Amino acid sequence: MKKKLLVIVLSNFRHDARVRRQVLALKDHYETTVVCFSGEKEEGFEVISITPTNLTFLRKAIASVFLLLRWYSLAHRILHNYYYLADDLSGRNFDIIIANDVETLPIAFRFPGHARVIFDAHEYAPRHFEDKRSWRIFFQGFNTWLCRKYIPKVSGMMTVGKGLAREYEKNFGRRPVVVMNANVYTDIQPSQLHAGKIRLVHHGIATPSRRLELMIEMMRHLDERFTLDLILLKPGFASAATAGYIGDLKQLAANDSRITVRDPVPITQVVRTVNTYDIGVFLLPPINFNYENTLPNKLFDFIQGRLAVAIGPTPEMAEIVEQYHIGVIASDFTPVALAKKLMPLTASDITSFKNRSALAALDLNAEKNAAIILHLVNEVTNA
Repeated sequence: MKKKLLVIVLSNFRHDARVRRQVLALKDHYETTVVCFSGEKEEGFEVISITPTNLTFLRKAIASVFLLLRWYSLAHRILHNYYYLADDLSGRNFDIIIANDVETLPIAFRFPGHARVIFDAHEYAPRHFEDKRSWRIFFQGFNTWLCRKYIPKVSGMMTVGKGLAREYEKNFGRRPVVVMNANVYTDIQPSQLHAGKIRLVHHGIATPSRRLELMIEMMRHLDERFTLDLILLKPGFASAATAGYIGDLKQLAANDSRITVRDPVPITQVVRTVNTYDIGVFLLPPINFNYENTLPNKLFDFIQGRLAVAIGPTPEMAEIVEQYHIGVIASDFTPVALAKKLMPLTASDITSFKNRSALAALDLNAEKNAAIILHLVNEVTNA
């Protein structure tokens, strides 16, 4: 009989590529249940869809007071009121619980029985949005408390990159296993270049902190060979400013016919969509620790899409680009610096990078990561 696994994630499961790959890696080996937002019935595992906590003005005000007073346990109950799950699912007797992101840890440890908890840290939680003063005031201490209280209790831990793993080990004495955000292997060929054209693409969530306007500005420093498509997704539960950000980008792009802002595509179609382009672009200034150490889905989507890659000097991304010789790295995070790397590229250069991405795709894929995840869960289960 298969052992029972519960995956908890407080996000839209349809758009959470990392958690989807986590579940797909384990569903054939464990009787798997997923608790999430916006879940739908799927083959091979059970999905329980929950409604996000309704954070009214009053609830936010009360939570803010609790956060300022460092009454963190009470604040968590206001912000993430999902403790009922432990009662509703108490008869399931799960063997393993995977808690995705730090806010799910108190919920995971509420479950009765002897389930062992694995923490998947998608970010370095104590410095998640450290660039925002309001976040530092209200949430930095809260996230640090969650880590100090619960990381010593977990039976296993994973995260997305080496920089985050080192920081967790330094501050909390736990070295997570690194499971990169690589997409599933897709057996496709690099697309052919169009004569006289170089098609750039960026896809992902549109939030102001990512400074996507820098890539629009970059186009002013590139000649008419270059086009740029931005395939953008509005984040869930976005503030008014964040929700309007895509509109702001469209206005900025309106004066350049070479730039198109496109609607998002389902995560299962991202790789084949970007495959029709030549170069995947990502310029992310390191305004906080997590951005400085990012190793995002989109890099691996570009690789599976058999694209050349053009990035800023983000260390772990740059390490992969250099190791596999798949693109160019700007000297800094300015639009001009990246444009200077793109302008000299020839059709031969881009074709070579795209062909090398095809080789990198054999190494950097979800199937390789699935073996790491399965090994970790098996190790924890059998300990």
